[in-house]
Amino acid sequence: MTGKVYLVGAGPGDHKLITLRAVELLKKADVVLYDRLVSKKIISMIPKSTKKVYVGRAVGDDTAHQNTTNDLMVKYTKSKKHVVRLKGGDPIIFGRGGEEAEFLKENKVKYEIVPGITSGIGSATYAGIPLTHRKYASSVVFVTGHEDPEKKKEIVKWKRLAKSVDTIVIMMGLSRIDVICKQLIAGGMNKKTPVAVIQNGTTPNQKMIKGTVTNIAKKVKENKITPPTNIIIGNVVDLSESIGWK
Repeated sequence: MTGKVYLVGAGPGDHKLITLRAVELLKKADVVLYDRLVSKKIISMIPKSTKKVYVGRAVGDDTAHQNTTNDLMVKYTKSKKHVVRLKGGDPIIFGRGGEEAEFLKENKVKYEIVPGITSGIGSATYAGIPLTHRKYASSVVFVTGHEDPEKKKEIVKWKRLAKSVDTIVIMMGLSRIDVICKQLIAGGMNKKTPVAVIQNGTTPNQKMIKGTVTNIAKKVKENKITPPTNIIIGNVVDLSESIGWK
């Protein structure tokens, strides 16, 4: 007999947005392996008797770090432990949950995937930006601004996205915002297209700056915006003026 791994989404930052299922599993887990963006208030929900292991990785860290996390999941389940792999946002929206599930499957470890509110949706909602709207946006795409460094070339076709979708949500793209916006303009995007950059979304420290694809990179520097952030591009950004509620 072995234990089981639960790949769990902790939500976008506000601890009250975690799901009931996630809280239930935290209370029952033998071990919790948690990421960098999981809030302290969510960590405090874990019983003191539960083993807590930080496995967070920041941008620029050695990609081999994931191998250690994978090995820990297998190690604890082979010891008949129930493991919660706790991730910020949603585990399979740029959270490597799919890769971890593949690894667990290969190693014959039982697992369950528990969705969470992704930061791309949570931060937009708290900023009063509807990612879709009957008048302004019938399509939305979630894109990573920081692809796997081991890829030989970038897969995201920014120029094609420029005119093929109404709302673009970019996660982990702050360091490349200037390059991304220039590529979107080169692909035919209107230079006046609104952009919002949301820092620390859904938390008490949430901060939003707005501009256009031509000047947002400059505004990011002027306002000293730092990760974690989400970037939203599209006409829906302007609706924050009328429906913003935070």
